[in-house]
Amino acid sequence: MTSMKDRVRMIDTQVLADDWYVLRKVTFDFLRSDGTWQRQSRETYDRGNGATILLIDPRSSNVVLTRQFRMPAFVNGYDGMLIEAAGGLLDDASPDVRIRAEAEEETGYRVTHIRKVFEAFMSPGSVTEKLYFYIGEYDASMRVGSGGGLKDEGEDLEVIEVPLREALRMIERGEIIDGKTIMLLQYAALHEQELLSIHQHDHSG
Repeated sequence: MTSMKDRVRMIDTQVLADDWYVLRKVTFDFLRSDGTWQRQSRETYDRGNGATILLIDPRSSNVVLTRQFRMPAFVNGYDGMLIEAAGGLLDDASPDVRIRAEAEEETGYRVTHIRKVFEAFMSPGSVTEKLYFYIGEYDASMRVGSGGGLKDEGEDLEVIEVPLREALRMIERGEIIDGKTIMLLQYAALHEQELLSIHQHDHSG
């Protein structure tokens, strides 16, 4: 099978913006399936990679989410606060390390049992970011702070705790519309019994 490196010839890369993140215009030749080369150009928005985590209490099946303001959603007509799973950019840290810190900063819970469940590109047509998705186990004893995020980064998050089934109904009602959060909630719903059995095995004896 032909590698994509053999089908793409980079011609030029131009930086269009370099403020918080980097917007580039990439010009390249692409070898089409019919054997012809075609000159194309695309814009790529590079904000680094990120991680996100759904905290779930396997005893009660409650989940911890956050509610926060998102300017891009606001300018696209969403007049509300987005309900999301905790997460953030890696900033050169490993996903495992970064997601533990993000969970504590945003939710106030210091989680110990975490598990990466998958990776995904969220908007590959324009954004380079790849997200690492985690499930984390929590209970009341792990609460070490109030959460809310970092004020100097402009974060002002509300921490909410709801049953998993209610969170799924919130998706159906259009109250949860963040893609990464929907993916994690649906994963948890599909694997709820497995998550419960893992907890019972880890804490038995």
